[in-house]
Amino acid sequence: MPTLLLLRHGEIPQTTPHRFVGQRNLPLSAEGRRQAESWRAPLSGVNLQDVWTSDLARCVQTARLALGGTGPTPTPLPALREINLGAWEGSSEAEVEERFPGELGLRYADLAHVAPTGGESFTQLRDRVWPVLLDILARSDETAGPLLVVAHAGVNRALICQALGMPLSRIFSLGQDYAALSVLRFVPGRLAELSALNIPSRAAAPILRQSGLRPDAGAGAPRAAQS
Repeated sequence: MPTLLLLRHGEIPQTTPHRFVGQRNLPLSAEGRRQAESWRAPLSGVNLQDVWTSDLARCVQTARLALGGTGPTPTPLPALREINLGAWEGSSEAEVEERFPGELGLRYADLAHVAPTGGESFTQLRDRVWPVLLDILARSDETAGPLLVVAHAGVNRALICQALGMPLSRIFSLGQDYAALSVLRFVPGRLAELSALNIPSRAAAPILRQSGLRPDAGAGAPRAAQS
């Protein structure tokens, strides 16, 4: 099976106090666009086989900016959207506590199974996105280059937990910064190997070379654009 490059989207507009985002269709901030563009050089020497993204704007924008018009055309998939936070979306923690007393505490005590009102638990998220990834892997060419998936913090964490056999209760032990990359190697019949976790673009080139994904020490020849 091929290697999976799992990239989180870039930064979105920040608010004070923090408000739950979930599946709200927010664009990248100016910093998020810069973060996405910073991946052009590290990815320029990687012979990507295919690119898949969540269909939410922040992921589609990240993929397009990171590729810079070269390589495979990103395919957006609604099934790769971020966890659905239901009635919490757009609200602060204080507002959620006021509207749904005790619900925050219940969820934080059992992240795997407790869902916000009208939303998903992390188990439900995993059960939504894992079959999508298995389908992507099954349709890939194991002799070709790596796959790139651009998704969300919750989605990426759920996929990594499942791939490594980690319980979802530990999901927040996995770092997922804006525009950071994780690398998973899949071997049939075994748990995946996590080659890199949560690396920024500035640190990516040597890690990609060491993993055999970017053999050229320089920027590499530009990938041919595909329609």
